[in-house]
Amino acid sequence: MGKLITQSEAAKLRGVTVAAINYLVKKGRIRGVEKYGRTLVYDNEVINYKPRQAGRPTTKATSKKKSAKK
Repeated sequence: MGKLITQSEAAKLRGVTVAAINYLVKKGRIRGVEKYGRTLVYDNEVINYKPRQAGRPTTKATSKKKSAKK
């Protein structure tokens, strides 16, 4: 475990907005802890967070089998 920091400290650490950190906590990508009426996050999770690849996932090209005509 790491040290608990506020969402604003995490935002400064990552170079993003507080809303972006809040979104990651709500989606479960960064673990948040409710203390003293605030949501705190672990600093090591913020530092080690790797964003997912953006965009729609690619699909494998499937070959369509041609039906034999009689």
